[in-house]
Amino acid sequence: MKRYMILFITAVIISCLSYPATLFSQQISDPEVEYIRVRSIAFDGDYSSAATAARKLVNEYPKYGDARILLGRILAWQKNYKEALAVIDTLLTTEPDNADALSAKRDISLWSKESTPVATDIRTGYSFDSFSEPYSRFWQVFNVGAGHRFGWGPASAGINIGNVNMGDPVNFNKTELQVIAEAWPTLTDRNYAYVAYAYSPGIYFPRHRAAIEIWQVLPAGWAISAGLNYYYFNRNIFIAGLSVEKYISKYWFSAKGFFYFKDQGITTSVYVNARRYFNNTDYLQLGIGTGTAPDEPFDVQTDVMRLSAYSCRLAYNVSLTGKLSMRAGLGYSREEHAENAWRNRFEGNINFIYALKMK
Repeated sequence: MKRYMILFITAVIISCLSYPATLFSQQISDPEVEYIRVRSIAFDGDYSSAATAARKLVNEYPKYGDARILLGRILAWQKNYKEALAVIDTLLTTEPDNADALSAKRDISLWSKESTPVATDIRTGYSFDSFSEPYSRFWQVFNVGAGHRFGWGPASAGINIGNVNMGDPVNFNKTELQVIAEAWPTLTDRNYAYVAYAYSPGIYFPRHRAAIEIWQVLPAGWAISAGLNYYYFNRNIFIAGLSVEKYISKYWFSAKGFFYFKDQGITTSVYVNARRYFNNTDYLQLGIGTGTAPDEPFDVQTDVMRLSAYSCRLAYNVSLTGKLSMRAGLGYSREEHAENAWRNRFEGNINFIYALKMK
């Protein structure tokens, strides 16, 4: 009797252990339907369940590229960037030209960059802006500040020291100060923002400057944004912006329109940028644009009078060491400063960021 009891208990235990295994071993009959189901779970925010289901789908259909890309993105949304990149790289070994996989890799690389180990930094830089018609003007700005990465995103604060030197017939030289604070808060997994405020007691910097821009991350490496810049010199000035962006492999492209709200109506401009990444941080960027609305924040009050311009800019960002990075740029504009009166305008900048503390 005892022997039969032992056999019965053993059979029950084996049954209980094998039942869930049978459930998990059930094969997926329609991978397309399962892909849609897993994607829906992920979009609802249940990343853990979605990752488990996506792994099972990939294991059963290893050549199903869309499933592998979905798994990579879900892992990245869980901030498991290393494994996410490994999943995408596995697909790229057999499909090196898969556009969706390349786009996903670019997104994941950028998201991992946002999780940089840098916690606190100091920064400094220099910029200039010069023209010679109808008088010569050389405007230069020295800046110094610090940045910190909080749980909600990075932020920085600093001081700008601006010096304007005007030649004949003005013959004027003046130095002013501006304090500025900026932040890039993460709103959701697919939304982030830029907010800023600056104040100056002088007359060449705007007395007040405020800005806000919000990005929406879309599938397949796309993103859109909308923002508003506010300046106060001796009157209120508003400039709105709308942009669309796209990551393709090692490249980033953007097109942005600006809308300058003047008393006589709205003036517009459009600028296009192309960026080539060499790794997660280093890139070379070229931008061109045209129109009547300024695309850069007002530095000095005379910029308000600009009628139109054709601009070209080149920028280079590079990590010099593990803690030191540099960004440098040059620009040229053919600018209409009065009715049918044009001038050449040159600009340049160089900035350094040094990490004081790592996470």
